[in-house]
Amino acid sequence: MSDYSLSCPIPLADLDTIQMAHGGGGRRMQRLLEQTILPSFHNPILAQRHDSAALKLYNTNGRLAFTSDSYVVRPLFFPGGDIGSLAVNGTINDLAMSGARPLWISAAFILEEGLPMSFLKKIVDSMQQAAEVAGVTIVTGDTKVVDRGKGDGIYITTAGIGAIEHSLIIAPASVLPGDAIILSGDVGRHGIAVMAQREGLEFETPIASDCAPLNYPVQAMLSAGLDIHCLRDLTRGGLAGALVEIAEVSGLGFRIEERFVHVEEPVQGACELLGLDPLYIANEGRFIAFVPQLQAEQTLKLLRRHPLTSDASRIGTVLEEPAGIVSMKNLLGTVRILDMLSGDQLPRIC
Repeated sequence: MSDYSLSCPIPLADLDTIQMAHGGGGRRMQRLLEQTILPSFHNPILAQRHDSAALKLYNTNGRLAFTSDSYVVRPLFFPGGDIGSLAVNGTINDLAMSGARPLWISAAFILEEGLPMSFLKKIVDSMQQAAEVAGVTIVTGDTKVVDRGKGDGIYITTAGIGAIEHSLIIAPASVLPGDAIILSGDVGRHGIAVMAQREGLEFETPIASDCAPLNYPVQAMLSAGLDIHCLRDLTRGGLAGALVEIAEVSGLGFRIEERFVHVEEPVQGACELLGLDPLYIANEGRFIAFVPQLQAEQTLKLLRRHPLTSDASRIGTVLEEPAGIVSMKNLLGTVRILDMLSGDQLPRIC
């Protein structure tokens, strides 16, 4: 039974070429990593399967967090942000998920011939503004230009370094039975905001991305002395994808309740209209935290003091069994098993 999976019993055949689904944060992306990329680069640090790598400095007791990411969002500008602010905040958030204090970022630009200079200026100004808000510095980078029609305007690749100033091991392997699962706010806004802008859709109530830096609420948790076991920001694959990945790495079962997962009414309406599940839609300013049961209320009180996490809620609990399975009690009282999607409901949203 070790190969048992809740995936479709007749999955689509693996293809011998890269498809859009391979970048979606779902099962196809997991297979790409596990079958092609991770075996070539295998090492104990990479095997932690976290948003950033915690690295011990030689001959010291200090640790650094190091992360890398690329951004190919389309369109370049969307309600609540743009590719520049997204790149900076996304990198900061990956560092924060290791409990690191973000310090420095690099930015490499792939520019397409014909990109309006005014667009580039607006994007780099947005990056600098986002960096200043989060207290980080963009210290190095690179620029390349590709032929017209070959680069979709601009792609941005970043790397980030942060200081880990505590002794906690914040990672999926640290999750324990009995842990409370805390969600920092509503879900689904970023993906719907980008998709609506891309497709020219207009809703009665405008929907803006939640794109924001998460380092300040995380630092507040650390300063309060909370025993944080794991953090994960809810980007590709959304809330459901993050929960399933952590459950599988930790080998534990998660039980969550849908009534505690907040989806704003305009987002819920858009999802019903378009046949999308908000649990799988990417966010860029939301995270889940796994903390001991006895610290759950303290965590909620602390997070609710911060503007970005004022809507934080406890959505579930970690169980010993069934191992690697995430179940959700829905509004009707029945239980639904959450699994990763094969690809992504909404590609090119980050």
